[in-house]
Amino acid sequence: MRSETLPLAYRVILEWVDAGSSVLDLGCGDGELLSLLVREKHTRAQGIEISEQAIYQCVAKGLNVFHQDIDHGLSEYGDRSFDYVILNQSFQQVKKPDAVLNEALRVSAKVIISFPNFAHYSARLQIFFKGKTPMTSSLPFEWHDTSNLHFLSILDFADYCRQRNISVRNSFFLAKERTVKVFPNLFALTGIFLISNE
Repeated sequence: MRSETLPLAYRVILEWVDAGSSVLDLGCGDGELLSLLVREKHTRAQGIEISEQAIYQCVAKGLNVFHQDIDHGLSEYGDRSFDYVILNQSFQQVKKPDAVLNEALRVSAKVIISFPNFAHYSARLQIFFKGKTPMTSSLPFEWHDTSNLHFLSILDFADYCRQRNISVRNSFFLAKERTVKVFPNLFALTGIFLISNE
């Protein structure tokens, strides 16, 4: 797959990760992003995933992935054992996001997080006019069938980082496959953050 045909979110993450670095992908899914990082950036990559079916797909791609629930912590990993930890569309799915993020920032100085923005204008309109839990392209499931446990906005996450003295080193906001630079909390479907506690 050529870089220009990759999803924009993947291109952003690829740009942020240094070549030859070590990466731990928490909730790596089928390993598509992890595989790209290995191929394009020659990273030393490892994934953690709870879905056995997804792990089979990762193994078929030649990836090193462990079956584990990231809500149970990362005690088997030492402090700063990776250059990057990635939570790509998995942060909002964990039961204890605060604990998971603390562990991610312990095992790596740099953490990349992407999540669907619950405050996108289409979600706001659906709540206001329909009075129902919204569905968007970044929140595509009905309330009873979603893996998302926490519905946060870009502003929520920015406030969260500020309250905990977590440094936002970079951020990127997108709506489908275009960049959002103005009022991202209103117009972006997805927020991507590169954070650090150093």
